Amino acid sequence: MSDDNNTTPADSLEDLSYSELRDLAFSIAEHRLDIGFFIDLMSHTSAIASVADEGGSLGDISGSLLETIHAAKQIFGGESLGEQEPLFRARYIEYIREHKSS
Repeated sequence: MSDDNNTTPADSLEDLSYSELRDLAFSIAEHRLDIGFFIDLMSHTSAIASVADEGGSLGDISGSLLETIHAAKQIFGGESLGEQEPLFRARYIEYIREHKSS
């Protein structure tokens, strides 16, 4: 992803595809080293419930920033989020607007 995406006008964010919004939000969060953003996203998925059911915890999969980013990219990378997609689109837009210029 190029840095050109960091100059997306806020008004046009709603026109971006889900994957474009995700990539832009992830890029900003990676640049800011914002592990909380990734943990927050993952806490709203069934992937976290699966980890907890297997005796794990969020702490187990978030041992480092890189591991957390990698896990988030796997969770949100390819599979459809179905009914949850609008929730994550809104969260990405909110995050981009809050932190785009930081």
